[in-house]
Amino acid sequence: MYNPPHFQEERIEVLHQLIRDHSLAALITLGPEGLIANHVPLILDPAPAPLGTLRGHLSRANPQWRDSLPHVPALAIFQGPSAYITPSWYPTAEETGKVVPTYNYVVVHAQGTLKTYEDPQLLLRNVRALTELHEAAFARRWSVDDAPADFIAAQLKGIIGIEIPIARLEGKWKVSQNRIPADREGVVDGLRELGDPVSVAMADWVSEKNQ
Repeated sequence: MYNPPHFQEERIEVLHQLIRDHSLAALITLGPEGLIANHVPLILDPAPAPLGTLRGHLSRANPQWRDSLPHVPALAIFQGPSAYITPSWYPTAEETGKVVPTYNYVVVHAQGTLKTYEDPQLLLRNVRALTELHEAAFARRWSVDDAPADFIAAQLKGIIGIEIPIARLEGKWKVSQNRIPADREGVVDGLRELGDPVSVAMADWVSEKNQ
């Protein structure tokens, strides 16, 4: 992706944290008939260091696992908060008028070879890990063990495990770093005034990244 130096985020621990916090990936591969894209929750295993491995599963009926060309890397895109930025928040708008709208966003791209597996024990391990990750936010947590074992076994037959050992990890934090401090403060104030969770989250990103 186009990623000017002032927007680049290269700290692996920061990139890994965004993957954990926003684990629904756009998984893009190339097949014989062109690009294939699906939206898949993926869990990050930090091994092998330093970049780690992404794991998840696809429905057996989903042709992506079968049709993806093995010699072309898969791309998993993890999207954090995003927000439209109006020029009216910039003091520069009144001073010079030389401003334009933009979009702020936070994103991580992970690339690597897509591998598949059907071993039921590995599938169960991954399903457990994925479930435990997302159930952690609830006071009453559902567990794979809450369902009948024969039911889970039947469900596992309907999925294909996937994993992507990460060969390349790239982060773009486009959060107003290219604006002067007064304009950045205007963005933070404007986003906080909107008050919705996504706008407030982006205000935090702008504030933290530009300290």
